[in-house]
Formats: sequence, structure tokens, C-alpha cells
Amino acid sequence: MPATTSGINLLDVCHRYDENPVVSNFSVTVPQGHSLALLGPSGCGKTTLLRLIAGLARPYLGTISLGENVVASNDKWVAPEDRNVGLVFQDWALFPHLSVAKNVAFGLPRSASHKKQVHDMLDLVGLIGYENRLPSTLSGGQQQRVALARALAPRPKVLLLDEPFSNLDSGLRNKVRSEVAEVLSELKITSVFVTHDQEEAFALGDHVGVMNDGTLEQIGKPEEIYMRPANPWVANIGGEASFIEGVAHGQTAETAIGRIPLFTEQQGLVKILLRPEQLVIQQQESSEGTYVERVEYRGSDYRIFLRLDATVLEVSVKEPFSLQRGDYVNVSFTGHPAVAYPETTSNGIKLT
Repeated sequence: MPATTSGINLLDVCHRYDENPVVSNFSVTVPQGHSLALLGPSGCGKTTLLRLIAGLARPYLGTISLGENVVASNDKWVAPEDRNVGLVFQDWALFPHLSVAKNVAFGLPRSASHKKQVHDMLDLVGLIGYENRLPSTLSGGQQQRVALARALAPRPKVLLLDEPFSNLDSGLRNKVRSEVAEVLSELKITSVFVTHDQEEAFALGDHVGVMNDGTLEQIGKPEEIYMRPANPWVANIGGEASFIEGVAHGQTAETAIGRIPLFTEQQGLVKILLRPEQLVIQQQESSEGTYVERVEYRGSDYRIFLRLDATVLEVSVKEPFSLQRGDYVNVSFTGHPAVAYPETTSNGIKLT
């Protein structure tokens, strides 16, 4: 089923509550038909940005455009109902007294095609046969799909999703988010997801924007955020991260675990980002150096936490092994060159 889609453009958008800034000089463009995942901790301004795009809040400064149309600026304001934006909330916000079909139809004008639109949406999300059911009789995943169908039924230009999977258990969450990603890809709808879950952001976003205190720390493809984070704070938000001190000489650094190749040239004292899969370990006989502090089984791998003086290193091991807490190991680096940061980064974040 065809859908009208449009890109999103925010330019120097600012917002505040009373005198407290919550979004500062925020600029981002989401191309038509693409998805942006906004990743960051609670209170960093992610939901406020969705409200600004939807028209539920008005920016203090800056410009918001949907496609070619400016919907918010210093001298222009388009009401939420005239923006053709769909919303899916964290709690799904279904009407408990209305059937599934009536929930989906709620935002549609009465017309000859009314019933067909509802049928098409329920077919799209795999809920044909559930038209007369009440939300309370559905599973969490089914309720989430009803909420999605209701948001998509008016064929919005833009779809905004605010932590839409946080109320689902982990197994169901993975299944439903895959279904949602497939639907949005099929319809080519421009979308913005808000999440504090790194795995979810990487799975859903063509690009990921990492937010901190109302500002955009970095935006890029998921693999860029993971392997080339702009600073240590982004590195921690973007996945499991260990840091080790080293002395850099160009594109290599000497460290306590040996020489590590660097992604860019550096000089002097640095801290080097190490992802769990970039380290390999081998048990040693002597009782000195690096030892196993903790072992966790994650299903897809084992996570080994190593103690090296004041440094803790996290290692991913795929195969079964015999290491136990207190065993001593040799650690070495493998894989692509690592990212290194000076002792104090350009944005003033101290490395600890």
C-alpha cells in the first residue's frame, strides 16, 4: 500500500521548561523514508524532541520542517492535527472500551474507504480476525501492533515512536521491533525512534543520534557509533566499553597488554577504547599480572571481566572454556585499529 512520506529537518532548535534548557541548538536531518534512532539516558531531551516535531510543544528558538513545509519557526506555527504526524507512545495509549477495529479507525474520517483502510492496516500488522477484540484481551505484542496500525492508518508523513517496546519482555521485544522495522521499510515512512537501549537503536535506526543534556553528541550509522565514537561518553552509551592507558606514537600505542594499532594518529598519553570482541585471552601458569575477576554467561557468549591493576577489561568468549575466578591470563588485542582519546577530550570529558 503506498504511503505519503517526507523528510524531517530541525535547525538550531531550542526548548526550555521555565528557565531550564532541555534542548539546545539541535540540528538534524532525517532523509525521506529513513529512520533515526535517538539514543540517550532518561532526561536527556529525547522525548521533548518528539513532542517538538509532533507539535505538542513549541520550540523557543529554531526551525522545524517536514518535507518542504516549515511547521515551526519564530514566525510560523502549524497545529499538531495539521502536521500529518503519527505517534506511538510508550504505554501504547489504546482506548480500553473500543474494539481493535475502532481503535485503528479512531483518527480516520468517515468515508467509503474507511473499513478498507482499517482492514489493510490490520492485515499489515498481522491482526486480521482480531477486529472485535478489546485491548485487554490481547497480549502486549498484539497491543503494540494495534497502536502501530492506528498510527499508520491516516498514512502520516512521519512516524514518531517513544520507547515503544519498553513494556515488552525481552524475547517479545525483539520479535515486535523486527516486525515494526519491516512495516516501516515496506511503507517507506520517515521515522524517529526514542530509546535508551543501544541494541534497539542499532537494530532500528538507519542512523543513530546520541543525545546528552539536550545536545547531539554524535550522529552516524550504527557501526560508526560503535566502532568510532566521538568521545568516551558516547563509547559507553554505544556498547560495552573498556579503556586502557597507553603512550601513543603515531598510529600505534604501547600498553600493558602490548602494542595496539590506532585508527588515527595520536601522540603522548591516551586512553584506548577496547570492545569485548577485540580482546583474546589465554590462561597462564604464573600468578601475576591479569586475573579473572568475574565470569558471566550471556547465552551467545561468555563475558570475562579481567582485573589489570586498576583497570577492568571486558572480554567476549564464544567457545566453552575452563577459566574460573582468580585464574591468571595473558591478554592481547585483535581486530581493527582502536580509537584513542587524549587524557582530556576536546569537550572536556575527563577519562576515568
